[in-house]
Amino acid sequence: MPSLRLGNIAPDFEAETTAGKIKFHDWIGDSWAILFSHPGDFTPVCTTELGEVARRADDFAKRNVKVIGISANGLSDHEKWVEDIEEFGARYGPTNVKFPIIADEDRKISVLYDMLDEQDATNRDGKGLPFTIRTVFVIDPKKVIRLMIAYPASTGRNFDEVLRVVDSLQLGDKHRITTPVNWSKGEDVIVHPTVNNDEAKVLFPEVTFHKQPYLRTTPLSG
Repeated sequence: MPSLRLGNIAPDFEAETTAGKIKFHDWIGDSWAILFSHPGDFTPVCTTELGEVARRADDFAKRNVKVIGISANGLSDHEKWVEDIEEFGARYGPTNVKFPIIADEDRKISVLYDMLDEQDATNRDGKGLPFTIRTVFVIDPKKVIRLMIAYPASTGRNFDEVLRVVDSLQLGDKHRITTPVNWSKGEDVIVHPTVNNDEAKVLFPEVTFHKQPYLRTTPLSG
């Protein structure tokens, strides 16, 4: 199977999760979705990540984003692990894991999404199967993959960055803009190169034309 790329339709699948059986595309519905993988249950970095995602449920919800985790263990382990996540995470704030976690003990979905760890030869289970790396997929309501980030198993993710990219993607879908380096929501954006200067003046009344003719910036809300 060829590697997934930005712009591909996210592969559909059926899976058992901590919230029941799902068909992935049906579960996404008309929302955005974030699928994020974990090397294994009862592992320290993963526990901190899942706690952070749980605490930031409102941040995802207000962006119309559903989150779903996947880990290379069975449901019974997932259910026990959730208790650890909530207990440990509570020291940083209310932590209630409401999002589903996919059981992928046989690695079928991890293979489908090419999330297996081929770098660290020690990252294997008792059967010798590779665990997953920390992959993030952002998928839009049309089921199109809009972002892929792959972290090594040893490094926890930055969900501020994941949310920042979601903000950029959603704003770009709504307006004819792109976002500059280190951009955060509320800061000036860049007028898309396909917008000519006359259009830019109409679409963005506060546009600034810079010395570089290809660079036009503007404040933008919403």
